Amino acid sequence: MSAFLPPAAFADRLDRVRKAAAERDIDALLLSPGADLRYLTGYAAIGLERLTCLALPTEGDPALVVPLLERPAALASPVGALGLEVRSWGETDDPYALVAGLAGAGGRPRTVAVANRMWAEHVLRLRDAMPGIDQRLAGPVLRDLRAVKGPEEVEALRRAGAAVDRVMLRMGEWLRPGRTEAEVGRAVADAMVEEGHAVCNWTVIGSGPHGASPHHDVSDRVIQAGDAVVIDIGGTMPDGYCSDSSRTFAVGHAPDEEFLAYHEVVRLAQDAAVSAVRPGVPAERVDATARDVIAEAGYGEFFVHRTGHGIGLEEHEEPWIVAGNGEPLVAGMAFSVEPGIYLPGRHGCRIEDIVVCTPTGVERLNDSPRELVVL
Repeated sequence: MSAFLPPAAFADRLDRVRKAAAERDIDALLLSPGADLRYLTGYAAIGLERLTCLALPTEGDPALVVPLLERPAALASPVGALGLEVRSWGETDDPYALVAGLAGAGGRPRTVAVANRMWAEHVLRLRDAMPGIDQRLAGPVLRDLRAVKGPEEVEALRRAGAAVDRVMLRMGEWLRPGRTEAEVGRAVADAMVEEGHAVCNWTVIGSGPHGASPHHDVSDRVIQAGDAVVIDIGGTMPDGYCSDSSRTFAVGHAPDEEFLAYHEVVRLAQDAAVSAVRPGVPAERVDATARDVIAEAGYGEFFVHRTGHGIGLEEHEEPWIVAGNGEPLVAGMAFSVEPGIYLPGRHGCRIEDIVVCTPTGVERLNDSPRELVVL
């Protein structure tokens, strides 16, 4: 992340989130390792039993509390160039008391907001260190900032999309009859790193009946000629931004006629939903657009998940592209569009692209073939 964001950009983010917290009558944000901390400071801290926490009061200067052994890593991150105060603690010190004192830089706080994914043991020990102080979630404070990507973030997601596309285009190297899902998964994970990811986050290799399980993962099932295989892969790039893409392949020869017909339904549904993306459109309308195409073809009950999720420093983040979310889309929002049909015990199909809402419409960040490819 430090490769394309100068210290001034992180300083601006810290100022903006401080103002957002104050508008919600929150006196301090307490952020542990995770996407929120990395978004605000560039520090990709490791979540451990030892507390690392950014104390960000709405009045007063922020400070990063880190275990003493983590201090060099913190200073080597963009935190060092940012000039953020780093307060380290030793093995016999009480970091929770330290954070409590820093959170009250402008006086005793009434309300603090903790990171949504802070470990429960840290949340509870901070509560004990700050008795009588209301705890809330920090997510609502940060969500508007993180959900709307800046130009440098969109470019990072483009790089991630291109990297995962390169892996999809190589699928014929590994996906063939006689190999197990696990063997293919290991080869794909290696290729994700070869093509630019820092790490592969997951590989779904759903062959035959396993394709009907949207989050299948891999198994020792041997891939057969005529299998439809759902491939869903994602990873994290060195800058912290994520990729996510799904395609469905046929191995050896095309599957049965019903599969060919509903694969085309999914392709049309995905294309229609992508075309529906533009500023001001409610997120749920994108979901409904895909769902209507699938329902009209008679497969509505077999589309069992939301149409999409936001993506950025996390694989799944807001906005959620799902029924009931009437939030209007805003230029800069990045999210998946991934309708699917899953016939239990038989096979399944999913087609997924990451898209960005632009001022005039939509940009796809994935461009590997969406039509059925027979390998």
